[in-house]
Amino acid sequence: MKKFLLSLLAVAGLTATASALTPEIQLSYGGYTQMDATDMHGGFGKVNNAWGALTAGVYLPVAPKIDAGVSYTFSSSSFKDTNSSLYYHVVMVNGRYQYYSNSIVKLYAKVGLGVDITHFAADGISNKSYFAYQVTPVGAKVDLSRGFGIFGELGFGAQGLLQVGVTYKF
Repeated sequence: MKKFLLSLLAVAGLTATASALTPEIQLSYGGYTQMDATDMHGGFGKVNNAWGALTAGVYLPVAPKIDAGVSYTFSSSSFKDTNSSLYYHVVMVNGRYQYYSNSIVKLYAKVGLGVDITHFAADGISNKSYFAYQVTPVGAKVDLSRGFGIFGELGFGAQGLLQVGVTYKF
């Protein structure tokens, strides 16, 4: 009976903790990515600059001022000498630390680590994987309403040098 009561108490505690977590969803666009700045195309010929990167992510608070989450980033490019294309699929685990806030703006830093899977749509279709990262020393978020906000980030990595987007917190 004691084990049952302790198990019930543990489940109730986990449920209460999980309901206190409010996820935040982000959608963003970033320009000049890690894929453009480094050789993430297998050395196969010259590549045009990518059009940027679209990112979707979710964050959960893990401690006061610290959030953790995952993100998916998509970008593409093409080879200069052929009609072949490259498709970049990036999955990262991200950590975010809020170092300043007032009633209008929240400033934060972010680090992300993960993998880039580059899909080569050329004569012989193949995939290559690369180490992906995002280092953002300066990020700013402004809440426009109870759940909706906008943000901008300045950093370097797979999500872009300058990234802007929207957030929604449940």
